Amino acid sequence: MKTTIPDYTDAEQKLVSATLFERYGKLVPFQLADSELQLDASSEELALCPTIYWAERGAQFVVCKVAAERYRCQFFYSETEQYGTGHDEYNSLGDCVLTLLQVQSDHERQLANISSSATRAKIDDEYHGPLMI
Repeated sequence: MKTTIPDYTDAEQKLVSATLFERYGKLVPFQLADSELQLDASSEELALCPTIYWAERGAQFVVCKVAAERYRCQFFYSETEQYGTGHDEYNSLGDCVLTLLQVQSDHERQLANISSSATRAKIDDEYHGPLMI
């Protein structure tokens, strides 16, 4: 028996839009889509789930509605570079989107620190010539 997952309501879409505006300080367009997800680990059946998709600052984001008031999310940069939030599902769309944005922001900041640390280490290890007295 297939259950139909309700589409995102206008209120849910407005919540996502407002949250993205608060995070980025501008209107961020998103697209409504559908994703096929395996909702039950004991079954190979895939369910068609309403999805909100957007891309910003080099990352792509998806928030999938897996039931009424139940959501899954992830962000990714490529097929091989995908990240979750550490939570399988959320009962609150607001919590889901906020956590997703925070985890991606933390990831972005961590990458910037690693990059600058690696650059600094590389510079410190390079030969700088003799000391001038």
